[in-house]
Amino acid sequence: MEPTSSTPLFDQVDNPADLKRIPREQLPALCAELRKVILDTVSITGGHLGSGMGVVELTVALHYLFDFKDDRLVWDVGHQCYPHKLLTERKARFHTLRQKGGLSGFSNKWESPYDAYLMGHAGTAASAALGIAMGDRMLGKKRHSVAVVGDAAMGCGVAFEALNHAGSLDKDRLLVILNDNRWSIAKTVGALSRHLNKLRSGTFYNRAKEAVHSLIQSIPLVGKGLDEKLGDAVDMLKNMVVPGHLFESLGFRYFGPVDGHDMGQMLEALEAVKKLDGVVLLHVITEKGKGVPGSEDRYDRAHAAKPQPKKKQEKVPVEPCVLQPVVPVSKPGRSWTEWFGEGMQLLAEKDPRVLAITAAMPDGTGLMEFRDKFPERFLDAGIAEQHAVAMASGLATAGMRPICAIYSTFLQRGYDQVFQEVILQRLPVVFAMDRGGLVGEDGATHNGLYDISYLRCMPGIVLMSPKDGPELHEMMQFALTLPGPSGIRYARGNAPNAGELLGWHGKHQPLQLGKMEVLRTGNDGAVLAYGHMVQTALEAAALLDKKGIHIEVVNARFCKPLDDQGVLALCDRHDRVVTLEDHSKVGGFGSAVLECLAANGPVRAQVQVMGVPDELLEHMSRAQVLEHCGLTAQHVAERFLVDRPSGVVR
Repeated sequence: MEPTSSTPLFDQVDNPADLKRIPREQLPALCAELRKVILDTVSITGGHLGSGMGVVELTVALHYLFDFKDDRLVWDVGHQCYPHKLLTERKARFHTLRQKGGLSGFSNKWESPYDAYLMGHAGTAASAALGIAMGDRMLGKKRHSVAVVGDAAMGCGVAFEALNHAGSLDKDRLLVILNDNRWSIAKTVGALSRHLNKLRSGTFYNRAKEAVHSLIQSIPLVGKGLDEKLGDAVDMLKNMVVPGHLFESLGFRYFGPVDGHDMGQMLEALEAVKKLDGVVLLHVITEKGKGVPGSEDRYDRAHAAKPQPKKKQEKVPVEPCVLQPVVPVSKPGRSWTEWFGEGMQLLAEKDPRVLAITAAMPDGTGLMEFRDKFPERFLDAGIAEQHAVAMASGLATAGMRPICAIYSTFLQRGYDQVFQEVILQRLPVVFAMDRGGLVGEDGATHNGLYDISYLRCMPGIVLMSPKDGPELHEMMQFALTLPGPSGIRYARGNAPNAGELLGWHGKHQPLQLGKMEVLRTGNDGAVLAYGHMVQTALEAAALLDKKGIHIEVVNARFCKPLDDQGVLALCDRHDRVVTLEDHSKVGGFGSAVLECLAANGPVRAQVQVMGVPDELLEHMSRAQVLEHCGLTAQHVAERFLVDRPSGVVR
């Protein structure tokens, strides 16, 4: 969607140099136009909405006063940078947001010289900006290093590590802007949130200091000199206004709070702190979702918007001799996340030890209803996966049965705690890894492609993945019977219901530790699929049936422990076996199968691994990225047509 003609000021701005030519008194009107463009565009493309709408004035003020082609600006998480993209030579492409070949939904250093990082996880901006500031000093370069950090991200342990380090320095120029909107995706939690509430209610904090300075300077003859000598005393008085001020105790010069939607205040505050050397924290109060109709009534303050459904389906060109796709017989069902949320409630009703832990993602992980129904057994750790995992270990030590619902990509952040606090202690913590696999438009920062490889190497953990929604429930119940840690990975998107898997009408085989499940038989090869890729394998089998080729499809169920005997028997029944997973081929499920064969050796079958290639993937739709990775049913079917004279497709 191109910017509309109802944005006359925005039409004049293609880059920050154009912005600087806009008179200051017209900047509020420009901000209103920016909000209109963001809302109109994201309503069509989908994407993060509330965070960007809340930082419009802040973004305009930053670009009005700084030069971020030279100065460095680091956005924490990066999903709040939509206004920044519009002001930095990307407005003509803004309608391509989160589409293949289009703009990323996050800041992206490969996309623009105005972006310092590809930033998709929270809490690390202060560390990155501090590193830039230190490097500039060492190289003798004079420029500003600015980090915009949300109040929820400020609760990350790594953010405090950065503040602790920066506060001990006096030679580096670092500005940390605390974007205080009281929200992450859900309400911000913790003691820091309470502390910020005190600061918000005490807007006279810096005014008190200024008033004292003015009073002293007004003393005839000696006022100015006395003011300079009493600087420390003034600071003591200021600390009496807000006792035990956290940021000043860490060594930062604190300014604020400032109304982040008052352009005059924003410009005045930024002009003041821009002149200062050393480490400075500017506290800005903003409203997440500002300008989004009804955002004040939403639990997530309009955190994200879903794209509008396309009026016409994209036409995929069909090459000659390519098998025509089989249309699944099932209707779109519930998402994997919804299945998980329902399963949590069922478990909690039966077992009072069961509790849910999330890291600031109660809705994204499907736990909103659980939170309302079992508030005493719902724990939100904030954006602190390390803390969430360590806390789960303590709960398990006490006899509870914690289930940590954390996206695959975010569990990486708590990796050390998974090993030290859970694996080494052999504790029965369940890791429910949502968004395992390719996630589509969120791209490289959010793809969950490494959980099998980074967990499979840890002794004593059980790793499994369901083929459908009911099997997810069964695996959750099974995990609670295990004496040690376990992980269940499942995908983004809808999950099949029982009996909806294409071409499978067999009898359900009860879950057994480390045992696979044969879904259909065939004599012309086999696909050993892991998790939700079972559906793809069955679709491939249906395609091949039309060619008179009949393959066996096996639901692996477990990656660790692997069904070694089942794998060996399968590879002795067939000439060709394909392993199929929505995970990196490096160290994934296919690697586990090959390790089994190498250890138990030789088998009849030629074994091929199908998974995600060893590359960083750009953002695109899930269908597009599956096509790019060669993981569609068509691609699977082709593996069994190659070298067959009657069915060569290439």
